[in-house]
Amino acid sequence: MIEALRRPRRLRAGDRVAVVSPSSAAPEDRMAAGLAILREWGLDPVVMPYVNGLHPRLAYLPGSDEARAADLQQAWSDPGFAAVVSTRGGYGAQRMLDFVDWEALRGAEPKVYIGFSDATALHEALAVNLGVATLHGPMPTWSAFIDDTATREHLRRTLFEPEAVRKLAPPTARALVSGRAEGVTFGGCLSLLASSVGTGEDRPDGAGGILLLEDTAEEDYRLDRYLTQLRRSGLLDGVAGIALGSWIDCGPEDEVRAVVMDRLGDLGVPILEGVGFGHCTPSWTVPLGVPATLDADAGTLTFAVPALR
Repeated sequence: MIEALRRPRRLRAGDRVAVVSPSSAAPEDRMAAGLAILREWGLDPVVMPYVNGLHPRLAYLPGSDEARAADLQQAWSDPGFAAVVSTRGGYGAQRMLDFVDWEALRGAEPKVYIGFSDATALHEALAVNLGVATLHGPMPTWSAFIDDTATREHLRRTLFEPEAVRKLAPPTARALVSGRAEGVTFGGCLSLLASSVGTGEDRPDGAGGILLLEDTAEEDYRLDRYLTQLRRSGLLDGVAGIALGSWIDCGPEDEVRAVVMDRLGDLGVPILEGVGFGHCTPSWTVPLGVPATLDADAGTLTFAVPALR
């Protein structure tokens, strides 16, 4: 059963934010640009020790799995940090999860976590192990965060004035299956959700949940494979509704839609596409672990409470 999670408090000017790299390393120029924006918001971003590390063998990882886990552990344990932000997606978050002492973190006050794409592994781990709601949103070194005002502003408002962004109603939204459903949001990047099955950070089922799905650069047969894996694992059992984000570089829209309808259309729940979260520009910030209403015919996803307290 997907249940509502503990919401962290909203951010305030002067808050310290821990910047971590559980996944791929971030280019230095984009890091500087992203941190400058966080400072413009009145935040105090602190780059954790291993963000610019180097894995002893694998060039695509910024430091060893143990080192990246230590950054997350330190950031979450430190009451001086109000939020933890992934620098970017890419690959690597799943590798470091087994090196996090989740038991030691359970007593820590909930704090904001922001990320998407590969960060889906962390969203799930924080939900399952700590029961904390998180933000599926743009990361500071991503080009859309740096270059797109709408993407950046929606995240800023979610962080500082979350009651102002309790409804997503993008003009791109379209009902694939009509209907209205209430449930608690969960999900993220499809390929990461499928890869999490059987790891201990997966859910037994999606009962009572509004499932969010998006991905990038995956061919239609691979999307089929991931969705089939979710069906066979039981994660789709009892799902109340499905909201679809972007499918950038996944092929023609009609081909992606055909896969989605073949694998999900028979579940008998409302499905809304084009909700505008994920790898697209603009990209909207969506809280995970928060009760919401999905109205496919109206093209809206409305949150019952603000994303943050």
